[in-house]
Amino acid sequence: MQKSATEFIVFHNARIATLAPGMRPYGLIEQAAIVLRGKLIEWVGEQIALPEHYKTSPTTDMQGRLITPALIDCHSHIIFGGNRAQEFELRLHGASYEEIARAGGGIVSTVKATRTATLDELVASALPRVDRLISEGITTLEIKSGYGLDCETELRMLRAARRIGELRPLTVVTSFLGAHAIPPECNGEPDRYIDEICIPTLELAHREKLIDSVDGFCEGIAFSPAQIERVFTTAKSFGLPIKLHAEQLSNLGGAILAAQFGALSCDHLEYLDQRGIDAMKTAGSVAVVLPGAFYTLREKQLPPVAQLRAAGVPMAVATDCNPGSSPMTSLLLAMNMACTLFRLTPEEALAGATRHAAKALGQKDRGILAPGLRADLAIWNVEHPAELAYRIGFNPLHKRVFEGAI
Repeated sequence: MQKSATEFIVFHNARIATLAPGMRPYGLIEQAAIVLRGKLIEWVGEQIALPEHYKTSPTTDMQGRLITPALIDCHSHIIFGGNRAQEFELRLHGASYEEIARAGGGIVSTVKATRTATLDELVASALPRVDRLISEGITTLEIKSGYGLDCETELRMLRAARRIGELRPLTVVTSFLGAHAIPPECNGEPDRYIDEICIPTLELAHREKLIDSVDGFCEGIAFSPAQIERVFTTAKSFGLPIKLHAEQLSNLGGAILAAQFGALSCDHLEYLDQRGIDAMKTAGSVAVVLPGAFYTLREKQLPPVAQLRAAGVPMAVATDCNPGSSPMTSLLLAMNMACTLFRLTPEEALAGATRHAAKALGQKDRGILAPGLRADLAIWNVEHPAELAYRIGFNPLHKRVFEGAI
């Protein structure tokens, strides 16, 4: 049965980078059109092939602009109290990330500031950062907890994340990161923290429906694989997917552990080895590269991009927005850094901020432009998709479409 013309919106005279995998770079279609129906994509293809019954629908001439899937930031710590500008200075004077952390700075210093902030204060301080990301065409944002490290503050952070999803036209995906650092009151007793605070808080947050996935930080300055495994076992008992900060500063085998739990993603990965790559490939886990932290910490060890590429492990790109190691609120800049620092191609960077970022969050209904998927689009004042990763400090967004609404 022919549908009513008023049900559809047509964007025509566009270049469309569908990001669908295949032989055509970027899935690029010249002289293209896309049809939206409500919150979903109805049709996409060459304009000359647009079916007749769509041609009487409301149309918008894109004047040759580029349309891509809306961007997805799949790794952020965007809710926090205070800032760590002083630590930035200390690092420039020669202090390492680990030295600062062991001296009571780093994550623990943000914990102190976050614990004193109310829910309203956490939301108010995060919204300008969120709005900056939205202005770059982002419609899906992952937000982690992990700066509370006690039950009350972890829950408050997750509630703040849910509130942001209510206040802005944005899909917020929450990750419980209780296993982020050892709080001062449990210093030297990580097992006690995991068993008495982290896991019980995870249980409460799940009961309140505040968690979409569970994350952890597997490092010498944080938690061992055995400790992370206990958190992941609890997460799996609740049917929650897992992610992991792994192999950022050393190789403890975190990626292998995460792969054993079928991890959605393993993130950072500067010290990832071939065994970890093979485990991720088998599990179908996404490698999330985070050039903002690599840049800010002035790291030397590059993630094994060429080996990940050769193994066919999908690579996502994210801001890692946080107050210490990546105070960055530009996914476009992260894409540029992924190319210049890690040698991703511009096509890999854009796929990493769309298709692969969606996979890293377990979101199967977005990240490419295809019929039946969400009508989350970004419309750009550029001629070619490579320009999105090429420019530095420039935002060419023309319009953002979220669930079919501009």
